Amino acid sequence: MHTWRKASIPANTPIALTIGNFDGVHLGHQAMLARLKKTASELRLPACVMTFEPHPQEFFAPDQAPARLTGLREKLHYIVQTGIDAIHVCRFNFDFARTTPEQFINNILHRQLSVRWLLVGDDFRFGARRAGDFALLQACSTAHGYTVEAMPSVTINGERISSTSVRRALTGGDLEAAQKFLGRPYCISGRVSGGDQLGRKIGYPTANIRLKHRHPALTGIFVVSVRGAMPDSPATSLPGVASLGVRPTTHENGVPVLEVYLFDFDRNIYGQHLQVDFLHKLRDEVKFPDLNALIRQIDQDVAQAKAFFQTAMPQSNRICGTV
Repeated sequence: MHTWRKASIPANTPIALTIGNFDGVHLGHQAMLARLKKTASELRLPACVMTFEPHPQEFFAPDQAPARLTGLREKLHYIVQTGIDAIHVCRFNFDFARTTPEQFINNILHRQLSVRWLLVGDDFRFGARRAGDFALLQACSTAHGYTVEAMPSVTINGERISSTSVRRALTGGDLEAAQKFLGRPYCISGRVSGGDQLGRKIGYPTANIRLKHRHPALTGIFVVSVRGAMPDSPATSLPGVASLGVRPTTHENGVPVLEVYLFDFDRNIYGQHLQVDFLHKLRDEVKFPDLNALIRQIDQDVAQAKAFFQTAMPQSNRICGTV
């Protein structure tokens, strides 16, 4: 188990804990983390989170697992921002998968982590074959000296906020709904790597972002804002257009690639870590008959994206940079 701490927590110190995959760290997760932090403060316990890497469904059925909303780095970043004290990252492997619910409670929650207060989701399952549930946690609580509570679902207009609802919105191209569930624009971050230089040859040089997973939660052409391209001003957001997909016009049997064209930008940013915020979907990916048809469409995409920044975003919320 890997542990991130913002401060030293002595061994065997009692803690308050919540457990989950926290993929996306959406508003439901954020409400759970806020409740954890509040109760931990009242009980004078460190507020801690347990999560898993990889996602259990990726371990058991990688080809059928849902698309990741956040990589581990991004997930930890968002959790840390909530002000919790420690994150325990459990490596999900065969040994961990064979852990019975009783072993999980006794060996991990009790002996390793000294849990005194535990918060789980209302649909939480754990242990081998997902045999453990809230009722079992409750039944074992007195013997192991902890209190357990279930977090009710968080809803917006009657719709339950979940990682599944975020994925559904992204798959449908509804970035506004995804942002509503997340409490922020959906983003992908990664390092800029070398490409085939086709974009530069046709007048639209792009930054290729390495994707950590082969099945992104969304595909198409998007209006984006990008942070990290200005090392001297890391918080500066630059406007642009992004293509996320397999590039069917220029590549046969391609793998998903994220390519970002930044307006009026000409710097070498190879190796830099960028955060790409997806603001609006322009269209689906299309296979064009030739390169000239693709270039004409890119011209239109860029014009529409610039119009978005000029008209769709309030003046006070405009993205920094030249449009």
